[in-house]
Amino acid sequence: MFKRSSSFLFNMDVNRIVSFLPSATELLYEFGVEEKLFGVTHECKYPETAKLKPQVISSVINSDELTSNEINTITCTLLRDGKNIFELNKKNLLDANPDLIISQETCEVCAAYTNEVKTALEILPKKPELYSMDPHNLNEIIQSVTVMGKILQKENKALEIVHSLQQRIQNIQNSKNEKTPKVLAIEWIEPFFTAGHWIPEMIELAGGVNLISKTGDHSRRMDMTEVTNSDPDIIILMPCGFDTIRTMTEYDSILKNNRAWNSLNAVKNNQVFAVDANSFFSKPSIRTVEGLEILAKIIQPHKFTDLSVSAGSFSNVS
Repeated sequence: MFKRSSSFLFNMDVNRIVSFLPSATELLYEFGVEEKLFGVTHECKYPETAKLKPQVISSVINSDELTSNEINTITCTLLRDGKNIFELNKKNLLDANPDLIISQETCEVCAAYTNEVKTALEILPKKPELYSMDPHNLNEIIQSVTVMGKILQKENKALEIVHSLQQRIQNIQNSKNEKTPKVLAIEWIEPFFTAGHWIPEMIELAGGVNLISKTGDHSRRMDMTEVTNSDPDIIILMPCGFDTIRTMTEYDSILKNNRAWNSLNAVKNNQVFAVDANSFFSKPSIRTVEGLEILAKIIQPHKFTDLSVSAGSFSNVS
């Protein structure tokens, strides 16, 4: 990836920012520097006012009108053929005239990637500096807050944000779970994909035993046999980019009447949950800490009855 050393970024004046990454957009708003943000992506929907910013990145796939299987097929075909999943709005990028672009290296499917950065550098007359966020666990997500604070010259605000996040994580971690249910998180329903990166760590912190994937792993395809053999006590459906309602719809159309699926103990015991993955799980955002709190309420419901999470952030699918 194209980036300068972080020490250089810490000593520059940042006045015009373009975010190729929704979690970075969220963080910029948390720092209160949204007036410096001149370009975002089609996925930058939080907070609401982020939708009003000029879009420099859009998707060639209209996921709202396609099934999970169709989305997967089209995505795989584009990647196989070396075609772009995202489109760069060159006019909006030129108008933004950024001195800093924030990008990512975590997933070429989830957000703008190397091709978009390369094209941006080619067309911008004034070459911006680049900062690439590449977290694979909660600690690295929190570290990105510290780094961003230095880049924005808002170290005190960064300390405040980090302290709050760490306290909330500690509140979950301090709970002693008498039972350790086996938990399977599924990142895509048709076909099945494991949930990797920070999700396994979050499940363990929330009091469960994570199945199949490991912290830091990339998501990968799996089949029903692997799901059956893992014998989960709890299943959490978190299709990448979907909210709770969309996930419930996918469940009803794909899994609800599947015989092999209905033979699973978690299904028989009504321990299958849909979550708002787009807001709290799919992105390396500081809102993953609320995702951890959601998992705690699912895995240890009796201990976290009074813990408040966003309305509609999860639901039992049975």
